[in-house]
Amino acid sequence: MIKHIVMFKLNDPADGERIQAKAEELLRDVPTLKKMETAVNSKAAPGSNFEFVLICDFDSIEDLNAYQVHPLHKKFGEFISPLRTENGRACIDYEY
Repeated sequence: MIKHIVMFKLNDPADGERIQAKAEELLRDVPTLKKMETAVNSKAAPGSNFEFVLICDFDSIEDLNAYQVHPLHKKFGEFISPLRTENGRACIDYEY
């Protein structure tokens, strides 16, 4: 199994819930995605935190790679890109 974790630093932290809804709307229909969890940073947490996280499970690295090029994933990327800071993305992929 592959765990794919992506965190985003947003231009406006208030966009977190809107981004969460869009991620759940678009990405849940990507066939290679086995499980997805999204979360918005607590309003009480430090402002230096990332505001949105996407946590996904895939059966294999090949399934993750197929997800990366899937049209729904690309559509989500186009949606979130203008809403995040210039270097506001951090990602890790690991086997478990």
